[in-house]
Amino acid sequence: MAAETPEPPEAPEIPPTPSIPRDIPELPVIPGIVKLMPTPFVPPAAVVAPTRHVWAAAYRHLTAAAITAAVAVELHLGSPTRVLSAFAIQSNILLALVLFLSARRASTARQPLPAWLTGAAVFYAMITALVHHVVLTRTSPAFSITGEPGTHPLWQKGATLILLTAAPIAALLDWLLLTAPDRLHLHQAAPWLLYPLAYLVLSLTRGELLPASAPDRYLHPFLDVSQHGYKHVLANSLLLGLSFYALALLLVAVDHTRPNPVRRRAKTGFRLWPPVG
Repeated sequence: MAAETPEPPEAPEIPPTPSIPRDIPELPVIPGIVKLMPTPFVPPAAVVAPTRHVWAAAYRHLTAAAITAAVAVELHLGSPTRVLSAFAIQSNILLALVLFLSARRASTARQPLPAWLTGAAVFYAMITALVHHVVLTRTSPAFSITGEPGTHPLWQKGATLILLTAAPIAALLDWLLLTAPDRLHLHQAAPWLLYPLAYLVLSLTRGELLPASAPDRYLHPFLDVSQHGYKHVLANSLLLGLSFYALALLLVAVDHTRPNPVRRRAKTGFRLWPPVG
């Protein structure tokens, strides 16, 4: 008889692998250590309360109120259409709005307005002052926003002083002393010139559409085509445009070199001292 083949020994039974729990149980809290709740973002206001700049807000409110009063005087003394068509009035209205909004943000500790907007307001205010004191003061008869310089001399002189001298100086001081530097860029200088260019085109178009006998045909003497001709007017406009562009570049350069009047931010990752704006 053939010998029986011995059966192989049975393999030992392997216990099943326990399933991995989906939620790992939390470790017990170690006494003396405060458990921190996870949070995706901690706002700066949770670390340090925002700072309100009351004096900066008061300065801007006062300047905007003075500009508004001067514009109201000009509108009362002259034709609203002529007054609102003047570059000085338009630039000062923009400046008053920017100062008012900046004052609101400073008083409520909010972020400042965009640098390109505040820079544009200062730029147009500087253009208004420079054109008046360099070009328009030499004209005869004397230039007047209302077109009637001798009607109410005291009120007109006061409004002119505010709009063409005091307001631009106040805007420049606000920008230099109450805003953080290094926020303007070279690519912003060229777009600022679009508004003066559009104003030039509208002024020349307006002069062509109005009759030759209209007293308000050309609001500025250096844009009077009927007296100087297009060649002379366009040459003056080109010279002024280059000067304006140089002024814009100068503002950008000064912004990158001027000292910071605002307290520096601590190196903690949070804006502890936001700029006044």
